[in-house]
Amino acid sequence: MESTQPEVRLGKVAVADVTLAFREVGSPRGVPVVLVHALGSGAATWAAFGARLAAHGRRVLALDLRGHGGSSWTDAYSLTSMCDDVLAFLDAQGIGRTDLVGHSVGGAVAVLVAQRQADRVRRLVVEDTPPPPERAPEPLAPVTEPADPLPFEWRLIEPIITELRTPDPGWRERLKLISAATLLVGGGPASHVSPDALARVNAAVPDCRLVTVEDAGHRVHSVRPEEFWAVVAPFLCGTPAGEVTRPRE
Repeated sequence: MESTQPEVRLGKVAVADVTLAFREVGSPRGVPVVLVHALGSGAATWAAFGARLAAHGRRVLALDLRGHGGSSWTDAYSLTSMCDDVLAFLDAQGIGRTDLVGHSVGGAVAVLVAQRQADRVRRLVVEDTPPPPERAPEPLAPVTEPADPLPFEWRLIEPIITELRTPDPGWRERLKLISAATLLVGGGPASHVSPDALARVNAAVPDCRLVTVEDAGHRVHSVRPEEFWAVVAPFLCGTPAGEVTRPRE
């Protein structure tokens, strides 16, 4: 007997100065989990993972961040404004507390949410997100905009990447404010995100576990979906962070 795919509900909600597009699957009465994509991606990247969570009774909402997909393209972009958007989205959906999963830039946004309003996040999953460096790197090399249309606004790349690369000692200090059980998922040596940097974040967050999916690279949930599911699903279903099974170390 063939399994049926859950119904995907597409929506838009106006919050402050932007309109945010989102995809929703699963029972409206399920424990909510909000999924936040990487730079240049979109809510649809979570389709397969979200469907599996929905099959386990979760209410799953995947956002298009500002400047991406069906959400507003704005005059200015920052991680702080994206964090504001996620919090406003939770308010608009009547969600007091949620699980939060973020990939790369989406993980940086999710961490900001958990730092700023710790009581809003029950469990936090951060997938291969580079923390701010401890010292300033070399300036970014100019990048030429592709001729073909993109599913996101090209202008957001420079300010967001610059912000990610800007040393921020206060960011590291604020990691101790995160009260959610936290799971960091790294992609191993094939990723540009340093395992040592992830280890420092792991040590700074009070209730945290770092899992490495070897040879996955930066896009763990897409390149190694089964391994990502095996690590993340038990954690989101209630297993304490310290009891998550590691596929490989």
